[in-house]
Amino acid sequence: MDDRRTVKVSKYLSKHLRHQPERIGLTLDEAGWVEIDTLIAAAAAHGFRFTREELDHVVATNDKRRFAIEGTRIRASQGHSIDVNLGLPAATPPPYLYHGTVARNLESIRSEGLRPMHRHDVHLSADRETATRVGARRGRPVVLSVDAAAMHRDGHVFRVSANGVWLTQAVPPQYLRLPTQH
Repeated sequence: MDDRRTVKVSKYLSKHLRHQPERIGLTLDEAGWVEIDTLIAAAAAHGFRFTREELDHVVATNDKRRFAIEGTRIRASQGHSIDVNLGLPAATPPPYLYHGTVARNLESIRSEGLRPMHRHDVHLSADRETATRVGARRGRPVVLSVDAAAMHRDGHVFRVSANGVWLTQAVPPQYLRLPTQH
């Protein structure tokens, strides 16, 4: 399977497992799972064919581990805009987490903090390198540090997805720091 095909299948899976399952007639369960055979059949019925081997390749090689397979089911690990409950337990975060963005977003982030926008949670990274890659998708990256220890101490809940993305409902501005400020 070449890289272009891998990316194409991955984007298709993201769209339909995170945002628009109904477009191809899928119904995810409350935790976001769907039977793999159902997914493959629905995709084929809507003009996008892929094999189980291609699906397994995409899941196994995705650098962000966007998808999880459990038995005969698959789901997106996080990033949903549809209503799902991933069932992730609360977790104690490391002292600092990181968020990659771009300079044009800084003014609103400084005043409003980090908000989930069209997703259920704010996504944070455990390291600057990952946050840099995330921010770079939209331009020259700016990496913000989040004082996760203080947030946790103040009662904010954190969860960590199967692929290591830290999730929280929002990050108020007082917990944000530029990387050189801590």
